[in-house]
Amino acid sequence: MPDRSDDSNVTLMEFDEVRVDEYMTTDIETVGPDAWVTDVVDRIKEGSQFNGLPVVDEDEQLLGFVNAIDLLEIYGDESVDEVMTRELVVVRPEMTVKNAARVIFRTGHQFLPVVDEDGELLGMFSNGDAVRSQIERTTPSKVESTRRMLERNHDTSIDVDEREIEISSLIPTQREVYADELEGRKYELKNDLAEPLIAVSHGSTTFLVDGHHRAMAARRLDLDRTLAYVLDVPVEDVDELGFEMVARRGGLDSLADVEVNDYVQHPLIEKTEPDR
Repeated sequence: MPDRSDDSNVTLMEFDEVRVDEYMTTDIETVGPDAWVTDVVDRIKEGSQFNGLPVVDEDEQLLGFVNAIDLLEIYGDESVDEVMTRELVVVRPEMTVKNAARVIFRTGHQFLPVVDEDGELLGMFSNGDAVRSQIERTTPSKVESTRRMLERNHDTSIDVDEREIEISSLIPTQREVYADELEGRKYELKNDLAEPLIAVSHGSTTFLVDGHHRAMAARRLDLDRTLAYVLDVPVEDVDELGFEMVARRGGLDSLADVEVNDYVQHPLIEKTEPDR
């Protein structure tokens, strides 16, 4: 739940100070350098978290990394020590998320091992962790701004709750979404990277305020419920919300009324004809 103090909005400086060790994954599968390649292949086939395994010694010191590419055309009677990648890009736990994300972007890596000053493996920091860290800091700020706006406009006190809500119960306040962005939101939902919705509850009605693409993507994935920040407006203090008027004027009774705009079909967008 967002803090209700006047300084609760997230500032850029605060985000710059978020550390890697706040978001890194610490429950990591590892392998020793003496393990056989066949064993590693079987473990990767079973579903390795990072499409490979960090290689550590008995003191958890990071020695290298072995992934599926390293194992191509390698026979099973070889050890991990003979095939692993030894030159790794690593980060320290005190590095900021912003700087770690910059390293991921510039190197093309999807994840980075996190080690201490002695080289001990502490965890893994992925591009998904970077996205999640930003979501968890920007969403509460938007929720707080919405809450303040409602309290100022209606002279009332608004409670905020983070909970799952039924997608079918949402009343949209936006007439259209874009097809290409829907695909991105579907990917985020499937990989647990989606930002929670922001909704306003007024009596028995719940208005969707922020996250129409996410809600529509969830609907297309046949999800019944999704996580949201819900601002509860007391009906005894407020007769009608501006969101209610917007929905009524737009003829929006449910997400089924929201149009999906395929921007590629826009009349000002041209497609080239392939050579015959």
